[in-house]
Amino acid sequence: MADFEKIKERAGKLHKAIDDYRYRYHVLDDPTVTDESYDSLMAELREIEKEYPELKTADSPTQRIGGKPLDKFEKVKHRKRQWSLDDAFSFEEMQEWEDRNRRILEKKEVKADFDYTVELKIDGLKIVLDYEKGLLKTGATRGDGKIGEKVTENIKTIRSVPLKLEEDLDVTVVGECWLPSGELARINEERKEQGLPEFANSRNAGAGSMRQLDPKVAASRKLDSFFYEINWMSDESRMPKTQTGELELLEKLGFKVNQKHQHFNKLEEIKEYYSKWEKEKTKQIYGIDGLVVKINSKELQRELGYTGKSPRFSIAWKFQPEKVTTIVEGIRVQIGRTGALTPVAELRPVRVAGSVVSKATLHNEDEINKKDIRIGDTVIIHKAGDVIPEVVEVVKKLRTGKEKKFEMPKTCPICGGEVRREKIEDKKKGFSSAHFCLNKNCFAIDRENIIHFVSKKGFNIEGFGEKIVEQLMNEGLVSKISDIFQLKQGDLEPLERFAEKSAENLIKAIEESKKIAFEKFLYALGIRHLGEEGAILVKKQLENPESVIGKIAKSNRIEINSPLDLLNLFGKILKEDLDQIKGFGDKMSVSVISWFKEAENVESLKELSALGVSFEKIEEKKASETGGKFENKTFVLTGALPNLTRDEAKDLIRKEGGDISSSVSKKTDFVLVGDDPGSKYEKAQKLGVRILDEEEFLKMLK
Repeated sequence: MADFEKIKERAGKLHKAIDDYRYRYHVLDDPTVTDESYDSLMAELREIEKEYPELKTADSPTQRIGGKPLDKFEKVKHRKRQWSLDDAFSFEEMQEWEDRNRRILEKKEVKADFDYTVELKIDGLKIVLDYEKGLLKTGATRGDGKIGEKVTENIKTIRSVPLKLEEDLDVTVVGECWLPSGELARINEERKEQGLPEFANSRNAGAGSMRQLDPKVAASRKLDSFFYEINWMSDESRMPKTQTGELELLEKLGFKVNQKHQHFNKLEEIKEYYSKWEKEKTKQIYGIDGLVVKINSKELQRELGYTGKSPRFSIAWKFQPEKVTTIVEGIRVQIGRTGALTPVAELRPVRVAGSVVSKATLHNEDEINKKDIRIGDTVIIHKAGDVIPEVVEVVKKLRTGKEKKFEMPKTCPICGGEVRREKIEDKKKGFSSAHFCLNKNCFAIDRENIIHFVSKKGFNIEGFGEKIVEQLMNEGLVSKISDIFQLKQGDLEPLERFAEKSAENLIKAIEESKKIAFEKFLYALGIRHLGEEGAILVKKQLENPESVIGKIAKSNRIEINSPLDLLNLFGKILKEDLDQIKGFGDKMSVSVISWFKEAENVESLKELSALGVSFEKIEEKKASETGGKFENKTFVLTGALPNLTRDEAKDLIRKEGGDISSSVSKKTDFVLVGDDPGSKYEKAQKLGVRILDEEEFLKMLK
């Protein structure tokens, strides 16, 4: 027993020493022992834990690469919603951001005395870590902001991430995982030798590493991290009063914080700092794509709150998009789900903002004519928001006279079907034109429809991405949506990208998707002009037996349990019926009625019913349940609300019996307005529709 106590004491000392060396090396960049010495201590601790498993703890240094390979990542719900930042690209936009915040606080009669903490915007992958009693419990990716992917075992492989904090706190922290530039070069050299595509930049490589199912692969890539936010803490009294204080607390807890952050008293003072880092951004071993500017006071941060997607108190001042010149070698046309033809520039490959670009959308014929883009032109391109390649302008001085003007095709380049030009109204840009393929059996339209059908907002079939859709269509296994539910594991296993397990997983995901919410099914059908809100409106009608559609269903004794029932219902509905529904415009009504009359769609719904597709039960609501403060009232939302997200506001409206519409008309009852409202606000003023801000809206709810 005495020997065990000595071994236990030795294991504890090894644990503490190794973690101290790790912290000095990976967090403080101040190594105090050689790699050989460090490895020797780790080997000794590993041997002790092997002989005495009871001495192995969750925060042991040996557990950094202790996880087994996973079959797939679990989904995990974040303790608090994760936000993305709004972008600014000029000092004028930064001033507008500050002025907007001042106005919000003045309305609340709060003194707007701003000072700022400025941090480098690291070009990496956002990670969210939950600690319980100081021990790392869960590590996750941002995901959609509410739900991320659990990557705890991969997070543990990052040496700068503490497995145990300096204090036994329950806390959630947010940071950035990144790959050193030298490591990117090494990985790309290996991939090149293996005949694999190289990673375009450290962000892609970091994201790819974090999504490895085998933690040993993630460990081999030597990821690093910086932390910048305490997202939640059980002991709120410990929360610092400033952003600077938050960074200091993160350091005290054992996290690696980027030391380039700086405090400023005025926005004007940040200009010089911005210019400095725009010049020096390439000199660091991590990618930088701008500055993150945060109002320092936590009290003011709370007062300002959030828009639908971003914090008001923080903004990313992005460096100007890198611009390069290249040649337009050709212009080809892509076909979308609605049959719209989109011209795409085929560019001489050129590296811009960290990746090689060979294509850029040209939007439509009007855009090409406006910029006078011709095949053979030298053009300046950048990545809009550092993501989407865009042609900025043509360098006309370099024209040789051999450049060719582009004309939209008269027939579809995929199926040869007739093409028609239509006038499209864009609420921000006015009128423009678009070309549409009129052949409903066009391969490209079918492909986009199937992609839409299996997408997250539709059937949400995990693992059924765009490449899989195209592969199965090319193999002749899928040509229409009902074919999806006839796939067998044996059909998939012989195909490239599939093995026994991946084939089994996809078939399982397809089977699980057969039971679907009514409104998601209706949206998945891809009926033109019928979006998510329109589908929800139809569901609300079915929930209310006194509504237009509710009465039709009731009088004809139609219960909506399967696609076949939907066919029966819409066989009884006229355009005039749909016109009575607030939120249904003329185009939507015509489109829906037409869709359910087409023989091909009728057959598809019959097939889906026969294959076992069914709806989650639609509960009929009693009169007392259907009534609410907003019963029979239609809302349009525009701009970013101070505290509620757009989805939260919509849920509150629907809970009180109200409807949501995407466009303002005379039928609209209220327009709920936030910051930076668009043309909907102006239209509401012209039509005399009642305009509400968030405060008035919440008072109505009370």
